[in-house]
Amino acid sequence: MSIDAQANLRTLRDVLRFAVTRFNEAGVFFGHGQADAFDEAAFLVMRSLRLPLDRLDVFLSAYLTHGEINTLLQQIDLRTKRRLPAAYILKEAWLQGLKFYVDERAIVPRSFISELLRDQLQPWVADPDGALDVLDLCTGSGCLAILAAEVFAAARVDAVDLSADALAVAQKNVEDYRLQGRVRLLQSDLFASVAKRRYDLIVCNPPYVPDASMRTLPREYTYEPDLALAGGSDGMMVIRRLLREARGHLKRGGLLVVEVGGERATVEQQFGAIPMTWLTTSAGDDMVFLCRQEELP
Repeated sequence: MSIDAQANLRTLRDVLRFAVTRFNEAGVFFGHGQADAFDEAAFLVMRSLRLPLDRLDVFLSAYLTHGEINTLLQQIDLRTKRRLPAAYILKEAWLQGLKFYVDERAIVPRSFISELLRDQLQPWVADPDGALDVLDLCTGSGCLAILAAEVFAAARVDAVDLSADALAVAQKNVEDYRLQGRVRLLQSDLFASVAKRRYDLIVCNPPYVPDASMRTLPREYTYEPDLALAGGSDGMMVIRRLLREARGHLKRGGLLVVEVGGERATVEQQFGAIPMTWLTTSAGDDMVFLCRQEELP
């Protein structure tokens, strides 16, 4: 952190401009919710100051205290020098308008499934107001489980993860949204702890990064748990098990929704015999597929 920067920054606009420049100069990677240096800087500055993200224009000319400027400069250094994701610096991330606590025990909340849940997975879920049984596998911070409970108001949701650390983060989020009575957290290797349950909907954002890609990930991703990212030699280690086991855990007519990142070609090559519907998200038609219970092996 430079003395010159401290001496010359006065307003929120000044710090925002400084952050955008530093992020661009440092070549930081934007893969945790923000699209570019400006969005990342706005998120870091506004949320550090506990200001609403959608009111940036109102505060641009606001003068900051020396303490606020010092804190922001330290955070900008963490982002540029250590490449620490902004969500871990702030201990928060936003998904579909919901705020989630997060730290390095769990992957930063992000999922294209969240876009589909926001729209109640229409037209696939026939009765979104009904008493649905929902399972979120590989729940991490619990973000998809909580979002499912929010959009399906009568649903009961089981949220499963192999990591006890991730479940501790999810527990805080469930408590923050006061959903302890509707979202049940379970430590489990996929279906092991829910062997006798059947669900109307199973969603899963599993680890799917192939080993070769794990070795070349941007530095920002190295702060996230390997368990949440690494999908084995071809990225399909968890997905292979999921497709083999899911039918026995779905009710008749139940739905399985799985996110696979950029691995559609591998999925179709390995599991082409299974009828899949590729769902449209903001990233196109290659990120999330849906299978019906009767179509699964």
